[in-house]
Amino acid sequence: MSNGNTIVLVGNVTREPELRFTPSGQPTTTFGLAVNRRWQNRQTQEWEEATSFFDVVCWRELAENASESLHRGSRVIVTGRLEQRSWETSEKEKRSKVEVVADELGPSLRWASAVVTKNERKGPGEAGSGRPSAASSRTAAPEPEAPYASYDEEPF
Repeated sequence: MSNGNTIVLVGNVTREPELRFTPSGQPTTTFGLAVNRRWQNRQTQEWEEATSFFDVVCWRELAENASESLHRGSRVIVTGRLEQRSWETSEKEKRSKVEVVADELGPSLRWASAVVTKNERKGPGEAGSGRPSAASSRTAAPEPEAPYASYDEEPF
């Protein structure tokens, strides 16, 4: 993440994470995130609030862990990058959307506690949870890059 496109968001999950698989078996999870900003108006001394909504995309093990761990209302910290996606509708209209591609996710411990369970570490090509592995069923179709450095990196 040294390209200067790094974002850190703290907010609440707005919809249940949705786990899907690409045609080659790579897991991906998407969910919505609401980020609130609160400030005091200096003239009226009243508190004001604004909410921004983001779509978050996770890949591979992070996708599986997010779908198992997060629920609507969960308060999370998301670190990742902004990525713009473009497509054309069936009516030939061009559309685009900016999403947050997550590199790391974690619970916010400001108003809650959490129990972390370390998953068994899998290497490339090893299937887990009965789901197809991205490495074992890779096709020639290009897939988005994984949002982290290496399978050799020890998480903790």
